[in-house]
Amino acid sequence: MSIDTSLPVTGPAVVAHAAGDLRIDELTLAAPAPNEAVVEVHYGGICGSDLHYWLRGAAGESILKAPLVLGHEISGTVLRPAADGTGPAAETPVAVHPATPGPGAARYPADRPNLSPGCTYLGSAARYPHKDGAFSRYVNLPTRMLRALPDGIDLRTAALIEPASVAWHAVARAGDVNGKTALVIGSGPIGALAVAVLKRAGASRIIAVDMHEKPLEIAKAVGADKVITAADAEAIAAVEADVVIESSGNHHGLASAIQGATRGGTVVMVGLLPTGPQPVLISLAITRELELKGSFRFNDEMDEVIAALADGSLKIGPVITHDYPVEHALEAFDVARNSAKSGKVLLSFGEGSAS
Repeated sequence: MSIDTSLPVTGPAVVAHAAGDLRIDELTLAAPAPNEAVVEVHYGGICGSDLHYWLRGAAGESILKAPLVLGHEISGTVLRPAADGTGPAAETPVAVHPATPGPGAARYPADRPNLSPGCTYLGSAARYPHKDGAFSRYVNLPTRMLRALPDGIDLRTAALIEPASVAWHAVARAGDVNGKTALVIGSGPIGALAVAVLKRAGASRIIAVDMHEKPLEIAKAVGADKVITAADAEAIAAVEADVVIESSGNHHGLASAIQGATRGGTVVMVGLLPTGPQPVLISLAITRELELKGSFRFNDEMDEVIAALADGSLKIGPVITHDYPVEHALEAFDVARNSAKSGKVLLSFGEGSAS
């Protein structure tokens, strides 16, 4: 059997083996399928789900049953294009859309494949066998996942395209925000990115809320007109926002979102609350005739994010606060878990990626 010497044989990858057991494993690069390109990963953003797999061995009801390569917020370059001729050419810089719609998508609106049952995501243990992610120096990816990057978008910033798409989808769920007052509860990376998207979409006044000073500092840098500490319930209630983006992912934040919304306002819930019953100020939501809307991942909004970054209308750079070479992944994860001191933490792969 001949060996293809034009491709790398192995590369380092960040693998969660169990709760508290995060390793840098040297993985063998498999032969790509005809519809797969070989991508050399430059940057990967650490997401909350990555932290959960590391800390708890589970993300919600997705439980580790085998070692899992983490990572779904990815930028890189095409090392080898797909053999079937689809997708970007070699050396093309790309962002990655990590979703694969599942069977049954036809039962849902065609423009909302994120709601299809069986949808899988890179770096997810939702199903077994697990779907490995892309925190790896080299990875084979279907070309349908790849989005070529235009000139002007550097690969470091491009690692934010996936979470920015989550924020873009959440803001879109609120409808037209132009000229409206917007309140963002929870100013971690998704909340801060929502602030940036709201700014671009023309919100007249944007107020950001968080428990810590660092996230509020980042929120101001990307467009918040005012910030409020999460403990100041009176100030939050006085906002009377037309649109609220709840991105804290806990019931206290949802309570603040309902209290901070004006009568007839819209609350978009993008922060994923824990599984099971949650205490909610539902009577207040009813009497104010609030619209409570869920927001889950995204669909084709990634293309809009890329276009907005390319034309300079979306400013998200300040959301990145740290990057570490993959060899220091454990330190990077430890920093990422501390929301009081970090925004988005990146891992860099390969020579010349770290700054």
